Amino acid sequence: MLELNPETVCFLIDKAREFHAKEAVVIPEEPTQSSGDWARQVLADHAGDASYQEFQAAVRDLEPDQQVAIVALMWLGRGDFGPDEWQNALDQAKDAWTPETADYLMAHPLLADYWTEGLAQFGHRCDR
Repeated sequence: MLELNPETVCFLIDKAREFHAKEAVVIPEEPTQSSGDWARQVLADHAGDASYQEFQAAVRDLEPDQQVAIVALMWLGRGDFGPDEWQNALDQAKDAWTPETADYLMAHPLLADYWTEGLAQFGHRCDR
């Protein structure tokens, strides 16, 4: 069962689409560095972007368990887990949680599509 407000996820989807639609945003499909902070380094160039700042603020305003759920929802929509594996996705996302959740999420260029698909698997959709 999805324990996230779908409207919150839809807001985040809108912000992710706005940010990723900009021409200057280039996030490599695979990290060029082995360090775990490659996403933050790539996104640092866009720290002043209004869409990015709104996205970060919205994610940071979520409780840690909600941040875990939006990561798991991305993984579900990406096909890493099926709907029947939702608890397993939540458990793994909880184990991987960091305060940089917003950066981790935004580093995925197809984030909005993944969330849209994840919501659909729970019977929700964004009507925007």
